[in-house]
Amino acid sequence: MKVTHRSHLLAVACFCAIPFLLLATGPAACHKEEQAVVGVAHNAVQAAQHAQSTAQANASQRDQQRTELAKIPLPTKSLYVDVHEPSMWSNPFLSVGATTLNLRITLADANPSPVGQGTLLRPEAARRQELQIRPADLADAVVALPPGAWRYGRVIAVAESPLAVRKDRSAVRRNVEAAINQLNDLGIVVEEWPAR
Repeated sequence: MKVTHRSHLLAVACFCAIPFLLLATGPAACHKEEQAVVGVAHNAVQAAQHAQSTAQANASQRDQQRTELAKIPLPTKSLYVDVHEPSMWSNPFLSVGATTLNLRITLADANPSPVGQGTLLRPEAARRQELQIRPADLADAVVALPPGAWRYGRVIAVAESPLAVRKDRSAVRRNVEAAINQLNDLGIVVEEWPAR
């Protein structure tokens, strides 16, 4: 009987000690949770501030790019309305692939001949350059083009790459649409080839 009574007393003592242990550890646990919540809130505020400053920097950069491109005159459609072959296009021409963009430009000749045929010393084909760029670098690449690359004014031709494989067509189309939106946002007129 005494063994049972001692066990019972030990059980009651342990049971009674639990609330005291909870009261003793409760504030410490609550304080740790409070610190965790404060830390999460602080991180969220910092992330929001960083996102806002990044957005402002991007907007400022985009405004600078627009200002730079505004120096190129608006396009004169009569200069290119009859151009139906990509090889005859004298302004920047953007061929869009699944992961990269191919930007073709024709540099201005110091002594231009009529109808953009080049000269005997420097034919147009010799002045043509192709740059392979990432979609994220499109705006910077277009802004960096020399004024002589814009013979028709601020217009660029955009086409899906003929080298893209069939399984990549949806990715190519998404890149075309993203490129058109980005170019329009910069104030550049887009001529999509073939015309849709």
